[in-house]
Amino acid sequence: MATTADFRNGMTLRVDGDILEIVEFLHVKPGKGGAFVRSKLKNVRTGAVTEKTYRAGEKVTEVRLERRSMEYIYKDGDSYVFMDKGTFEQILVPEDYLKDKLSFLKEGTLTTVLYAGEELVGVILPTFCDLVVTTTDPGLKGDTASGGSKPATLETGPVIAVPLFVNEGDVVRVDTRTKEYVERVGKQEKGK
Repeated sequence: MATTADFRNGMTLRVDGDILEIVEFLHVKPGKGGAFVRSKLKNVRTGAVTEKTYRAGEKVTEVRLERRSMEYIYKDGDSYVFMDKGTFEQILVPEDYLKDKLSFLKEGTLTTVLYAGEELVGVILPTFCDLVVTTTDPGLKGDTASGGSKPATLETGPVIAVPLFVNEGDVVRVDTRTKEYVERVGKQEKGK
């Protein structure tokens, strides 16, 4: 058990059966009445952000998360198989833990799998991933980096906005948090 005096950014709590991470908090001491702590909490599993107010000194249940580096290897029915690269242990992750992440998950992706004790809590993708553009309108001579954007379909399925100079077969870096184009990193290797 911890109290609101122990709050720090990144601390994880169990609230109403959910595991929430403190994004930010503020101790407030009004001139009248008791002190309180206003906090912004992010659900580790769903990513939903909520705000909650605690009385100063209120007890909370702190959860210690274990982070394991695992590689996504393949899909098995409605689950996804991840492997610990050190022990070669394989785990099945249900699809509902990966809803918003599936569009950037491809075989061989190194991820961080979160556990609270023995309970699987969630999967964190790398901040950036490199994906091949499978479909987009062809670029025209004179297209520049700052000249606008066009839709492009990536190898894992999502459609994102890319600069006009990006063509099919180009490898682009995408920010998995914002789902936005970052830069072009090369061409797809032949035979892949």
